[in-house]
Amino acid sequence: MYYFDHCASTPPLPEVIRTMAEVMAEHYANPSSLHRGGAEAAKLLERARAVIAGAFGTEAGEWFFTSGGTESNNLAVVGAARQYRSRGNHLITSAVEHPSVLEPFRMLEREGFRVTYLPVDGCGVVSPEAVEAALTDETTLVSVMHVNNEVGSVQPLAAIGSLLHRRPRTLFHVDGVQSIGKLPVRLREWGVDLLAASAHKVGGPRGIGLLYKREGVRLAPLMGGGGQEGGVRPGTENVPAIVAAAKAFRLAVESQKQRAGRMYRLRGKLLACVAAIPELVLNGGGSADDPAGTGGSEEKEPAAAPHIVHFSYPGMKPEVFVHMLEKHRILASTKSACSSKDDKPSAVLEAMGADRERAASGIRISFGDEHGDAELEWLCGMLGQVVKKLKPLERKMNE
Repeated sequence: MYYFDHCASTPPLPEVIRTMAEVMAEHYANPSSLHRGGAEAAKLLERARAVIAGAFGTEAGEWFFTSGGTESNNLAVVGAARQYRSRGNHLITSAVEHPSVLEPFRMLEREGFRVTYLPVDGCGVVSPEAVEAALTDETTLVSVMHVNNEVGSVQPLAAIGSLLHRRPRTLFHVDGVQSIGKLPVRLREWGVDLLAASAHKVGGPRGIGLLYKREGVRLAPLMGGGGQEGGVRPGTENVPAIVAAAKAFRLAVESQKQRAGRMYRLRGKLLACVAAIPELVLNGGGSADDPAGTGGSEEKEPAAAPHIVHFSYPGMKPEVFVHMLEKHRILASTKSACSSKDDKPSAVLEAMGADRERAASGIRISFGDEHGDAELEWLCGMLGQVVKKLKPLERKMNE
């Protein structure tokens, strides 16, 4: 099979699997235990924390382990809003965030918080000017993702961080789940206070997430329990998965630049392929000649992520398209894996201004390290064949 669903989950790296198995077999003691076995497990835990901190140029004490990206985003958004409610009850986010960010904001609205959902342009990008215009003296949190999980748009975090730098009472949260290992993540430079990440998006195990919390920031815990993870996230730490995740994140960050260059080249080929099929409509930024959307400038931040191509087949049900691709040994997605089983139009595409037919027919292709020219040529060839086979059905569906 050709696996083109890396945004949903990545294949675990062989060295990550070996590390996890070794730690699980040899260091099974609870890291909170006082005996030698517990102390050895606790050392591994802190070594993993230091590895992650080193990869991002931060301090080890600023990283906390959770069960995944969803928990990290929930803890950051809800924990910050509740902790700093005495400062104000206004919060800002964008209309194209992942459900693990949007749902906590809706929950906070039910608690009496006021939330501004920022619009995006036709490529799915938030305007820093819109962020600035929405800020009030009551704003305690701005949450904007780095890379959109559906269409791959890249948000202007440097500009947003710059304007928030002048407002120390407003925290800046970033959902970095889809960007780590694909694009540089500059926490200090951007002034990020909170960041969420997930190990299984970078070749690590599932069930492990990271939460970066800048020193000095406080969060109201979502769970009660022991004092693990500084009391921010109680519960016995999953040491084997944490050690394996640290290795996956380190490898992802170390190889990011090389990976991005190779993926942008593949992305350009796929964009050209999709653009040549009249029935398909590309969504998001970039073009075949400029897949990063920088306009050729080496100084400019990319507008599109290197590993995602998204398009619509207006008039065609996306699940029909996905299943037809599968018959040709290609695995792809309709939208976010967390939302792919509902039949509603994509909220991300609707926020980008797409009509209902286009928003209800999106297909996401996301690739990874195992892909090269041969895999892209197979995919491009099959896209053309699938559209040709589905064409009669398209007419029938529209009758």
